[in-house]
Amino acid sequence: MAESSLEAVLRKNGSAVDLLRNSKIGMYVYPVVAPEFSNWRDEQRAWRESAVLFDQSHHMDELIVEGPDAEKFLAHHGINSFSNFGLNRAKHFVPVTPNGHVIGDQIIFREREDKFILVGRAPTANWLQFCAAYGEWNVRLRHDPRSNSRPEGERVLRTHYRYQIQGPEAPKIFEKLNRGPIPEIKFFHVDWINVGSKRVQALRHGMSGAPGLEIWGPYEDKSYILSCILEAAKEAGVDLVRCGSRAYSTNTLESGWIPSPLPGIYTGDGMLKAYREWLSADSYEAIGSIGGSFVSDKIEDYYVNPFELGYDFYIGWKKDDFIGKAALEKMKGAKNRKKVTFEWNAEDVVEVIASAFRPGEDHYKWIDFPQPNYASSSADMVMRDGKMVGMSMFNGYSYNERCLLSLGVVDQDVQEGDVLTMIWGEPDGDSGKTSTERHKQAEIRVRVSPTPYAREARENYADSWRTRKAG
Repeated sequence: MAESSLEAVLRKNGSAVDLLRNSKIGMYVYPVVAPEFSNWRDEQRAWRESAVLFDQSHHMDELIVEGPDAEKFLAHHGINSFSNFGLNRAKHFVPVTPNGHVIGDQIIFREREDKFILVGRAPTANWLQFCAAYGEWNVRLRHDPRSNSRPEGERVLRTHYRYQIQGPEAPKIFEKLNRGPIPEIKFFHVDWINVGSKRVQALRHGMSGAPGLEIWGPYEDKSYILSCILEAAKEAGVDLVRCGSRAYSTNTLESGWIPSPLPGIYTGDGMLKAYREWLSADSYEAIGSIGGSFVSDKIEDYYVNPFELGYDFYIGWKKDDFIGKAALEKMKGAKNRKKVTFEWNAEDVVEVIASAFRPGEDHYKWIDFPQPNYASSSADMVMRDGKMVGMSMFNGYSYNERCLLSLGVVDQDVQEGDVLTMIWGEPDGDSGKTSTERHKQAEIRVRVSPTPYAREARENYADSWRTRKAG
């Protein structure tokens, strides 16, 4: 009989690390949106030099939470303060386990006093659905999971479309769309603008470090909204470049957000055990994968906490209680790791790629462009003098910067400018993942660099997790 829950899968497998390192899920896929509309190099360049159109309609879960207890429910299950969270605002919502480990994150929008919409990867949506069932809360939840990674010709429908236009020439397009100047929208605030015959909500946002707005509305309006955007760009004389899924997944490398930390839910009793029993055997958490050179017998070694990701200033310490508060209070004074960008040495990267062109020799782990990630969560060892001092967690190539970059965490005593060694590839040349080929490991020099890496993001973002230095 097939296992019915994550907990049952773990019992059968015996090790969360073995389960995830040998997952058969294959490459992590951004669904539905075409891989490229022109080519991924020009698509990356557009968010820096002109304007880019991201179609965000398919790769994220959406969770609507409403009801009399909606705010109390979310405040209890996230680290964030809700004291200054008014209408038409957005936040970066972060839940942690009772042990203080990050589960995931989503963008949360407040539409009414009693209604919130959360958008992002599956772990946060799964956790909140469980918490609503586990506790006694007067809330209603409606879940719209991300589109199928491999729809194979089947029709795909969502609740909402989501488009984002970014780049230095984006304001010209919005002015044409709105038929006049758009309202002054503060960072992570929401207002309404015109798009053709529709009034749509617009969030001031900027994933890749460039100015822009994210707009959304009913999915049945998607084609009409797209045609309005393309026509407005033409009228404005702006070279608006549509971005495919290959380039889209790299935009965060320049702006500094780590999108896929491993959910810290695979160990722990009580509420966490109940959660693993609630999660299905085909959930993101059960079929996801870990890739990289770091292998530990303890799944906890892959977990991260809010301090390490720069999320600590979100923490609503004045709240009476929230899940994980006691654990975070203990972590507060500890020497937590800090988030950095790793700049990969070009000569070492070229040597890795060149090895695949030498017949008869073992080659290094292949580096895909623009996104070398081959697992849903990455963990590559970063070494100094033979000791592991950091972990590379998300990587990709930036055509704008002409280099490979990765985001990760390092020990507190590692300084910006330090040159460390990253181990690229898996031990013993392989794992059970279908996304890995036989290979040997390589040593790649990496320079510890600012986060965000893009100067535009460092200088022009509002004070946030992207711009604050870990202490």
